[in-house]
Amino acid sequence: MEKEVLIFGHKNPDTDSICSSMVKEILDKKLGKNNVKAKRLGKVNKETQYVLDYLKIEALELLEKVEEGQEVVLVDHNEFNQSVQGIEEAKILEVVDHHRIANFTTKEPLYYTARPYGCTSTILYQEFQQNGLEIEKKEAILMASSIISDTLLLKSPTTTDYDKKALEELEQIAGIDLNEYGLEMLKAGTNLDDFEEEELINLDAKTLEKENAKFVIAQVNTVSIEDVLKRQAKIEEEINKKIEEDKLDLFVFAITDILNSNSEIIVLGNKKQVAEKAFGKKLENNRMFLEGVVSRKKQLLPVIDKNI
Repeated sequence: MEKEVLIFGHKNPDTDSICSSMVKEILDKKLGKNNVKAKRLGKVNKETQYVLDYLKIEALELLEKVEEGQEVVLVDHNEFNQSVQGIEEAKILEVVDHHRIANFTTKEPLYYTARPYGCTSTILYQEFQQNGLEIEKKEAILMASSIISDTLLLKSPTTTDYDKKALEELEQIAGIDLNEYGLEMLKAGTNLDDFEEEELINLDAKTLEKENAKFVIAQVNTVSIEDVLKRQAKIEEEINKKIEEDKLDLFVFAITDILNSNSEIIVLGNKKQVAEKAFGKKLENNRMFLEGVVSRKKQLLPVIDKNI
């Protein structure tokens, strides 16, 4: 009996992380790799749940850790501090990702696909085409949902012509108005009222390390930045707890307005001056408004990483 190969995205999974894991399983099985199984590394957020409900499919099974030698495929991430517990001792067979490569080493050769696209699912879409495989409605909607999520309906600066082309062709296969569907999907993810502040700062948080600095960039999407800022005192209380528990130097919490394409960041930590240097603005009440900033990957991380 073949060993099971586990496929998963990053911790605190977003729509691309979950849907791309599902799509990668479908793709591999169509290529004859029947021993693959997609998993998730965290709670399904409301945006992703909208997709699952629309397709009437169950959420992936939660994976908390892997044993030594477990064969795995990573999608939508490569950094070990964003991956599953035990990843250092796992056998990584393949990576499909659209992020920077950092803190990543393997003991054996592997298949590694990294393209600077707006979304992992755009890469997977190309792999379907390159292998001459039919894309059915279910996987078309999964991939389209990922692209819509990561590119904010193609409005994010991370969007490439490859994402646009993929989404256009996936819309034909899906047979639905993806602009209308996408808006409803994105709005579903902006309802933050049910979350405690501790949950809020961890909904989509990525831990990063550089030399002697450890920092987090977290992000939530909303249609009203002001509504989230009403909770600033309690949000800061939870961020400070996280800084102390995880020995962080910096925590950046981005509140992104998906309708107007702006963000307000709350910045705490002993290196919070990094944000002022990075964006050339002063923090006021630990906050800074960033016009036109919506992408963690392209607009937040590079400048913070450069200045930390």
